Amino acid sequence: MTQRTIAADIQRRLLPGAALAGAFLSRQASATTPPWSTFKARFLQPDGRILDTGNGGVSHSEGQGWGMLVAAANDDREAFDRIWSWTTQTLRRPDGLHSWRFRPGAAVDDPNNATDGDLYIALALVRAAARWDSASYRDSAAQIARAILGVCTVTLGDSVLLLPGAQGFSTTTHVTINPSYFVFPAFQALAAIAPDPRWSRLERNALQILDRGRFGTWALPPDWLSVHRATGRLQLADNRPPRFGFDAVRIPLLLAWGRHHDAPANTAARRFWSSTGANTAPPAWVDLRTAEVAPYPASSGVRAIARLIEAVAQGQGSFQTPNQLITEDYYASMLGLLAGVAAVDLNLVRR
Repeated sequence: MTQRTIAADIQRRLLPGAALAGAFLSRQASATTPPWSTFKARFLQPDGRILDTGNGGVSHSEGQGWGMLVAAANDDREAFDRIWSWTTQTLRRPDGLHSWRFRPGAAVDDPNNATDGDLYIALALVRAAARWDSASYRDSAAQIARAILGVCTVTLGDSVLLLPGAQGFSTTTHVTINPSYFVFPAFQALAAIAPDPRWSRLERNALQILDRGRFGTWALPPDWLSVHRATGRLQLADNRPPRFGFDAVRIPLLLAWGRHHDAPANTAARRFWSSTGANTAPPAWVDLRTAEVAPYPASSGVRAIARLIEAVAQGQGSFQTPNQLITEDYYASMLGLLAGVAAVDLNLVRR
């Protein structure tokens, strides 16, 4: 993945280790995500490729990883293996990571990886290994984990930062990061199968960045941040819309999923999403410089994330994957499904 275009941006505590798998799976088996079969019918191709309908039918490593995660959550090994087979056969790179984008008619048209995609793929493999007792899945996850640490991290002083991709995000003066790539459940799970002190440092430094790197009227984290190498100063990334937008909406989900629901970024997101009132959908994005908001509402997938983090913050309530997802596009549908998987982990699923 090169630094993503604006058009692509616009459309677009796992219980770690086999020893804890029993408790996780006993909850998961009785609380699957009902819309999964509908999602498969609309977006999963027979060969295992998941279509991004908002971007001309391309496929992303992140979408493949998300599909594997939801398939494992629904005990759907046939779909899981289909998605994993296409992913590894088509997107696999020599270093063990995965090219971030496949375009119909052009095959892999950008061989760089997207680190969040690799994190989701590895997390899905860890979960599948526990559910179906597969050493092969576990070994594949560990290989990806080691590759991520090897080529997708950078050390600045005492901090370890996650690069969005292996190439294109680090200069002599600045490092560009995407805070929505901080997949906390993956950091925790991969630390168990590929032990390395950098996982805990990544998690700790990510939390610090999400605390310090907030901007605008609502003090929200942006889609893209720039870190000054010498000083560690955080600023909105150049040549990117300065928004809490289509990437950053995943940050509250990942914080809650990783048992960091009380992080300041989540408190800020809750305030922003509730500012329009209970009966009005919040805007899809907000400009962190001007406070301008999108002229259209957030998708039902984003609203599902908002409901999830509100329930977690209140320490009560339940979550049900919204029925509206059956008519939404790929990205909105997937956000809702991921919120549903997180809700199972967090004991918030309506029985």
